[in-house]
Amino acid sequence: MGILELFILAVGLSMDAFAVSICKGLSLGKINWKHMCIAGAWFGGFQALMPAIGYFLGTFFADLVNKYAPWIAFFLLLFIGLGMIKESRDNEEVDASMDVKSMLLLAVATSIDAFAVGVTFALLDVRIIPAVSFIGVITFICSAIGVKIGSIFGAKYKARAELAGGVILILIGLKVLL
Repeated sequence: MGILELFILAVGLSMDAFAVSICKGLSLGKINWKHMCIAGAWFGGFQALMPAIGYFLGTFFADLVNKYAPWIAFFLLLFIGLGMIKESRDNEEVDASMDVKSMLLLAVATSIDAFAVGVTFALLDVRIIPAVSFIGVITFICSAIGVKIGSIFGAKYKARAELAGGVILILIGLKVLL
């Protein structure tokens, strides 16, 4: 796998984390570098970790992973998306938490597809350490930028953006499922 193919793959894998980061930036409102780095570290870290795990387990569980990974990703993204849609209708303050529990759930949900890619890497001639490092760095950058973009548009379009973000997550889940 060449660097161009790996870059395209990394950008594609990072898009769901990018969308979630935009939503996180919307809920945070005013952000700083710390928020951007936290989102980047969680999403980039899991986008690197999951294909590595998939790579090492791929030869043993390829059929099982390929069969159920889309369903796991779909239900996690559906759950998060429906929660965001519900929050968009509430006049309450949106949960802007970046605690371990909320970030872990989001990071796992957005990296299930990367796990399946890792299984595919096990069948290809891929140098796994450079590949997963590259995927992690690209996702870190995209996620940090996503938080910033979300914070810029947050004050003006918060309710609509939460609704759109929830719909986007559900659509991403459907895409993974199909």
